[in-house]
Amino acid sequence: MKKPKTFRPWNPEQTLLLPPSPVEWLPEHHLVFFLLDMAAELDLSAIYAVYEARDPRGVKAYDPRMMVVLLLYAYCVGIPSSRRIERACWEDAAFRVLTGNQQPDHSRISDFRLVHLDALAGLFVQVLRLCQKAGLVSLGNVALDGTKVKANASKHKAMSHERMLKTEAQLEAEIAALLRKAELIDAQEDARYGKGKRGDELPKELQLRQDRLDALRKARAELEAEAAADHARRREQQARAAEEQAADAAEADKAAAVAEENDKTDAGSEAAAQTLAKEAQQAERRARSARGRAELARRLAIEKAQAAGLSTPDPLSSVDPLAMPSRNLPTTAAGDPKANAQRNFTDPDSHILKGGDGWIQGYNCQAAVDGDHQIIVAVGVSNQASDQHHFVPMLERIVANTGQLPGKMIADAGYCSTSNIEASEQRGLDAYLSTSRQSHGKRPRPSRGPAPRDLDARGRMDRKLRSKAGQAIYALRKIIAEPVFGQIKGARGLDRFLLRGLEKVDGEWTLMAITHNIGKLHRAALAAS
Repeated sequence: MKKPKTFRPWNPEQTLLLPPSPVEWLPEHHLVFFLLDMAAELDLSAIYAVYEARDPRGVKAYDPRMMVVLLLYAYCVGIPSSRRIERACWEDAAFRVLTGNQQPDHSRISDFRLVHLDALAGLFVQVLRLCQKAGLVSLGNVALDGTKVKANASKHKAMSHERMLKTEAQLEAEIAALLRKAELIDAQEDARYGKGKRGDELPKELQLRQDRLDALRKARAELEAEAAADHARRREQQARAAEEQAADAAEADKAAAVAEENDKTDAGSEAAAQTLAKEAQQAERRARSARGRAELARRLAIEKAQAAGLSTPDPLSSVDPLAMPSRNLPTTAAGDPKANAQRNFTDPDSHILKGGDGWIQGYNCQAAVDGDHQIIVAVGVSNQASDQHHFVPMLERIVANTGQLPGKMIADAGYCSTSNIEASEQRGLDAYLSTSRQSHGKRPRPSRGPAPRDLDARGRMDRKLRSKAGQAIYALRKIIAEPVFGQIKGARGLDRFLLRGLEKVDGEWTLMAITHNIGKLHRAALAAS
């Protein structure tokens, strides 16, 4: 007689056989336990300070340390959505262990992330310090690269300044026509029913157009204010450069005057002194003219900002070396936006950029990656399409985060400029910036013979890259930086930001970098155990 097949007992409603502690639901070396241990070493005083300042009465908040670990783990496993995190707290054993079997709702998770986004982004340096202690950061070879990520906005919701003006005029005409129609209807109804028998509410059609017109006027005013602020900053930079040139010319003229006083018989010295004096006068006039234009642009920027209800720009303030560049709106000589200057209605800080899949409405996300273990040592986000202006700010962020210059800095042709090469040389940085786009599979011709003495910055960099050592070092860029973006965008699904606005997007990108480094730190700990 054949024995009947039996199976393990299964009863979903039986709870007595479950482990007495949720900790037993996960393996010993699970990422959750690593995060819980790491969280004990993090300084969360900035987050706790917010709660200490609040009224202790009312509904008790979830433990901030638990919420921090919850967000970090969620981003580590590619679940940034607050609703998906809430669902995971019910359905996923790892999340239930992490929260101690608590289930915060999605609104609490979202509010916590928004309120403490700056403090969460500040954890980047703390996690980086832990990576340094673990020997995962050497800064021998650091690759800098950028990637375009879609904003939480559609590129079809953007409108140019020219189209804004046309649409605004069209809406004004439509509203005027509707008002005339409404007045005619009012007169007819007054004649039929008598005065005061009709309500004073606006017709729905008229109200919709009025709302659209108000939104359009607000966007146009903000675009014009942004363009005026950019124009004022450029004028201020030009004025400062002209003033520095005037100061240098004045110093040269003063030195020449002293030399002429010491040797009056030298006709050549006298002629040279006269030339320098003339150049100093011309430089002084240019500086005064540039300062006048800068002051005019500053007043215009303030007027535009006040009209748009924005904070007053201050182009005279010192530039933060860690600040990322902002987009350059096309402006006229008067500081007004050109016809093709665009602004998005959903996320005004975002910009139309050329990405790998064509044109997108998004942000330019930067990351500097250490070559030893692919640890991200610096991050940044801007709405500037070109990578060129990101090189120096990212270099400053590397130094600020790690306390030292990289041994070698590698970046593609998008970062190459004379100013960036000279900035590297002035800092003593061994930089490798591609001077031109190279076809895949093709290496540049090696350099031969002694270097010419009159080589400019680009020529020196090109010759450096064409050496055998330069080729070998530059080839590391693809295997250092590009896989990191693949892991963040592919493995953890960052194809579009959840938050809107440059500051919030910067915090979200920093969270991605933090959790990337945590993953590397966790794998290193497993390998060492």
